[in-house]
Amino acid sequence: MTHWTDLQRAMGETGYVASDDLAMALHIAGRLGRPLLLEGAAGVGKTEVARVLAAVQDTRLIRLQCYEGLDAAHAIYEWNYQRQLLAIRAAAEDGEGARAAEARVFSEEFLLERPLLAAIRQDKAPVLLIDEIDRADEEFEAYLLEILSEYQITVPELGTLKAVTRPTVVLTANGTRDLSDALRRRCVYAYVNYPSRETELAILVARCPEIADHLAAQIVGFVQSVRREDLEKKPGIAEMLDFAAALSGLGIADLNDDPQVLGATLATLLKTRTDRDALPLEVAQRLAGKAA
Repeated sequence: MTHWTDLQRAMGETGYVASDDLAMALHIAGRLGRPLLLEGAAGVGKTEVARVLAAVQDTRLIRLQCYEGLDAAHAIYEWNYQRQLLAIRAAAEDGEGARAAEARVFSEEFLLERPLLAAIRQDKAPVLLIDEIDRADEEFEAYLLEILSEYQITVPELGTLKAVTRPTVVLTANGTRDLSDALRRRCVYAYVNYPSRETELAILVARCPEIADHLAAQIVGFVQSVRREDLEKKPGIAEMLDFAAALSGLGIADLNDDPQVLGATLATLLKTRTDRDALPLEVAQRLAGKAA
């Protein structure tokens, strides 16, 4: 993309309405060849950025979902131990020497690529999504720094495997823990907030064009009011789209048409018992009445 507005426009054509700040950060990260770190509450569309970027670039999306205890075997590579054992047994039966058998089983043929290794060995540069990096341990984060600095991985039995192409890297974080300064220094940064009313309405229209303008405006106004309530988990963009699809599928033309339907469709927005109790039907009706 020659300009950040070109990228913003291309993302819009896929249904993702990117803010100016986000589109600019994506453009800068691409020009500098740096990872992009996206922070923000769950449900604001951080993961979707990587999916849309892969679609815009017409390339593969490779995702690494982080979690506590994530190690190199699940993130980078591991050996196919079952195949190695079978090969060693076959070698012994054929009278093959131990050293020759060892050299053969520790070859590319028996190497299992995990997301980080796969990302640097693609003929066409992929988008590498490292999702919820703040859920991984600090030890893994430190190991990740080495890979993102050199874009190469050392496999003791094979040597250093250098990148065939350099992936576009997107990291997301929900604020589960503080990330290291070292990681932040290596990244271009953007904070993804809940969208403005205008932006969220544009998202809804792009994703659900069959919904009438009046109902679309009500849905966005209602969901944004719900987010201002004291909830454990505020509904994100995906929940808003599910809410809209549910209403559309039930033939609702106005949020105030049927209180029982409104109450039932809250199941798409509120995902904990505490939040359901915090937003009883009478409160939802009041918010719906003010939505426009």
